[in-house]
Parts: sequence; structure tokens; C-alpha cells
Amino acid sequence: MPEHHRNNASRRRWDGWGHGLLGVVIFSGSLPATRVAVGGFTPLFLTASRAVIAAGLGAALLALLRQKRPARGDLGPLAVVALGVPLLTALALRHITSARSIVFIGLLPLATALFGLLRADDRPKPAFWLFSGTGSLLVVGFALAHGDGGDITGDGLMLGAIGLCGLGYAEGARLSRRLGGWQVISWALLLAVPAMAALALATWPETWTGIGLPAWAGLGYVSVFSMLVGFVFWYRGLALGGIAGVGQLQLLQPFLGLALAGLLLGEPVEGAMVAVAAGVVLCVVAAKRFA
Repeated sequence: MPEHHRNNASRRRWDGWGHGLLGVVIFSGSLPATRVAVGGFTPLFLTASRAVIAAGLGAALLALLRQKRPARGDLGPLAVVALGVPLLTALALRHITSARSIVFIGLLPLATALFGLLRADDRPKPAFWLFSGTGSLLVVGFALAHGDGGDITGDGLMLGAIGLCGLGYAEGARLSRRLGGWQVISWALLLAVPAMAALALATWPETWTGIGLPAWAGLGYVSVFSMLVGFVFWYRGLALGGIAGVGQLQLLQPFLGLALAGLLLGEPVEGAMVAVAAGVVLCVVAAKRFA
């Protein structure tokens, strides 16, 4: 391969990892924002309403910038991306705690890499799977040690959510190479609007009095950043840097979220969390080398 082609490929990978990391940082803010928001809204209403709000913003962008409608052949993959909108996660949180959900988030990078292998023809080296698996085990082990007992219904829903989310990430990355990252998430959110709007209406608060400004601010963050802006960077990162490799950055999300909760909400940050997070960082760096 000519030198300039190698340099261009290297720049694309680093650009992809930079965009992916920024996306993960934005997603990490979801944890403290959600903790604040559930002080005024139920988890189900919060999940549904943020998707509806983000869909409205995405629709406005599509209309203002006069984006063409997706081709008929794109509707199936977009529907898969839309399934990544966390409906199953919302249902699961009726049975398990948010702390326990971190156990399953630790499996998401592996799921993303597997679907990248199946759907996008990613071919990471064998050593990649070793470091990816080790990083996932560190996250899962940390969550189990600091979590509580599970519920078979909630755990099953979360496993389904992780599978759909991993598949949605792989499909979203493939589509964003042609449609663009913000276009993909905007069209996917529009497809999810009927289900999310129905859920929002079904869980509509009986009264709006007593909902403080922090809860509204949390809803605003998860609607604008977690559901829309973060995906713009995330899908571009996956498309440029590789689905399997960049997907490993998700291993950092629980620890970044807990660190932000410590900084913004004054929650304690344990030494064990710092130690496990350092091990996860090493696994991510190693996985990048072999992706």
C-alpha cells in the first residue's frame, strides 16, 4: 500500500476513535442526568419522552436541511437502529436497578463487535477478542460486586436490549457511511416515534407540580445529547474507526458516568472503581492495537 494511503487510513482511524470517544463522553453524562431526572419523572416516561423530543429535533433538522428520504432498502436497517432506542431497557428497569444494568452494559462492546463481524465484515485479530473479553469481564465483575440480586424478567429484557443495541450500532455505522451520522439517528428516531409516543402517553405524569428545575435539566440533557448529539459522533466514529475497535470505548462509559456523578452530584468514588477503570483503559488500548 502506498505511503499516502497508509497515512490517510491511519488518520481516518484516529478520527474515528476521537469521534467515538467524544460520543462515549456525551453518553456518560446520561447516568448523572438520569439520576437527577428520575427525581421528577418515572423511568418509563423519561425514556419515552426523551426519544420523542429527540425525534422532533431530528425531524426539524431533516426538514431545514432538506435531506432526501432514505431509500426503500434502507428502511429495514433503520428499523433495526430504531430498536436500539431503549424501550426494552425502560421495561427492564421496572424489574432491576440501574446499578445492575451496568452488568449488561459491560457486555455491549462484545455484542457490537460480534455484529460488526456479522454485518459489516469487520475482521479484528484474535488477540482483540482476548482484550475485549477481559475488559467486559472487568466491568461485569465490578458491577456484580457493587450491585444486587437480579430478576429473571429484568435480566432477560436487558439481554435482549444489549443484543438489539449491538445490532443497531453495527447497522447504524454501515448506514452512516452513506447517509451521515445525524441523518441515520434522526430517521431512526422518527421510525420509533409511534411506540415511544404511546409509551409516553401511557406513563404521563398525573401532575406536573413539584417537578423541579434539576429534573427538567436532566430530561433536556438525555433528550438532546444522549439521544441525538451523542449518536452523531458515535456513528461517525464507528464508521471511520471500525465497529469492533471503536465499540470497545463503551467499556469506559460506566466509569466515566460514575466519575461525573461524583463530580456533579457529590457521590463517593471508590478506589476499587479507579483500579478497575485503569484496567479497562489498558484493555481498550490493547484492543485498539489488534482491531
